[in-house]
Amino acid sequence: MTVECILAIDAGTTGVTALLVDHGGLVQSRGYCEIGQLYPRAGWVEHDAEEIWQAVLKAAGDALSAVPGLQPIALGVANQRETTLFWDRRTGEPMHNAIVWQCRRSASICEELRASGLEPDVRSKTGLRFDPYFSGTKALWLTREDAALRAKVAAGEVCFGTIDSWIAWKLSGGQLHVTDVTNASRTLCYDIHRLRWDDDLLELFGLGGSVMPEVLPSSHAYGETVETGPLPAGLTIGGLAGDQQAALFGQGCFEAGLTKATYGTGCFILMHTGSEAVASARGLLTTLAATIRPGERKYALEGSIFVAGAAVQWLRDNLGLISGAAEGEAIANTVEDSSGVVFVPAFVGLGSPHWAPDLRGAIYGLTGATTRAHIVRAAIESIVFQAQDVLDVMASEAPVPIRELRVDGGAAANDHLMQVQADLSSAPVIRPDSVEATGLGAAYLAGLAIGFWRDEQELAALRSGGRSFQPGDASHGRRVYDRWQAAVRGLIATELVPR
Repeated sequence: MTVECILAIDAGTTGVTALLVDHGGLVQSRGYCEIGQLYPRAGWVEHDAEEIWQAVLKAAGDALSAVPGLQPIALGVANQRETTLFWDRRTGEPMHNAIVWQCRRSASICEELRASGLEPDVRSKTGLRFDPYFSGTKALWLTREDAALRAKVAAGEVCFGTIDSWIAWKLSGGQLHVTDVTNASRTLCYDIHRLRWDDDLLELFGLGGSVMPEVLPSSHAYGETVETGPLPAGLTIGGLAGDQQAALFGQGCFEAGLTKATYGTGCFILMHTGSEAVASARGLLTTLAATIRPGERKYALEGSIFVAGAAVQWLRDNLGLISGAAEGEAIANTVEDSSGVVFVPAFVGLGSPHWAPDLRGAIYGLTGATTRAHIVRAAIESIVFQAQDVLDVMASEAPVPIRELRVDGGAAANDHLMQVQADLSSAPVIRPDSVEATGLGAAYLAGLAIGFWRDEQELAALRSGGRSFQPGDASHGRRVYDRWQAAVRGLIATELVPR
């Protein structure tokens, strides 16, 4: 007996996950393949694009072979959003290593652009700010550094894209050069109000319309796969979305006021604001949410935190204080609090709402009595405190209150952290049974494109189970959080930057 499923590809920063999702929204099979991180210089982060593609095939092959009888009929892709790539339009060969969203190499370009006085106009069109995080500044750095690439861009001989575009190109055998509105909205080149590439912004970032992908809804029958390794020919490529908007969709946040937080390598908080694009005056981003119909306008407020779970990984890999996240949580729980230690993991600067890309991390409050457990606990708590920085601004600027915070990602499994988040935010924190929200979002978008599911209402009915953390006494958490805020203010005031 065969069971029809949707194949979801979640191409993240450290690896690719493949899920097979049935009509009930249950994950029936899973595959995973890690991808390597390349650090050619301090602050630079790259990926081998071909390795990403091979990881897609490996993860998908493992998911397809793990459970007999599962029959994929469409696939969706969620991706690390701002990671940037040019490839040869004729041969399909990447022109360089992909520049990862975390990479800060274009910081000087951002300073130059900011000095030009153009940022207010760019923000009004894109909802973004000049920051190395976004694709446009990475593209400009690449074309400035490589004259041959610059000439190919001018001649239209290359394709520009984020990782969704690259994967769709490979899945279709080079027939599709497409993206969706959510990924387009992260490039600094897309007008989120008129829903089109902006010619002035393309010129500003050294791009041209001939190299840009076609922008389509997040749920759309883009085309079909060719036979590639474990993937059969003829699967409808039905969903593309940036990973955070895919998670928003996978969490069932279809209406204004519904908010999700993904605690992964970074932490990304999105609040659906419906058809209203809310401009932030205090450091949040305005971005497009996933859409299922042409011309549809759905928006979100976003807070982007660059280092969350990566702080725990740093304790493991760089300091050797823990063997992994599980041991970190256990050690942190051996002390009642961090004993005044505050950990600010600004390894690549601070994102929302501070936007201080040149800052570097610091640990405050060390005494002779400080132990490993205190430092580990402070590092783990920094995830929630950074999130609260965003949630406080979101609550003050959004047109509707935060109805509830739906969470996913690795740190969402930590009950203590989720309770502290609920206490500080004064909003219920809802953790579903499945924390694969990003993959589920990609699957749901693809399934809608072929009628596997009818609409958002049917998808909302698939949500069940999980755990709710209700707001309680925030007095202790607020005191610790106040110390966090004071430390961040001090770090910014002293302008602690690399020498």
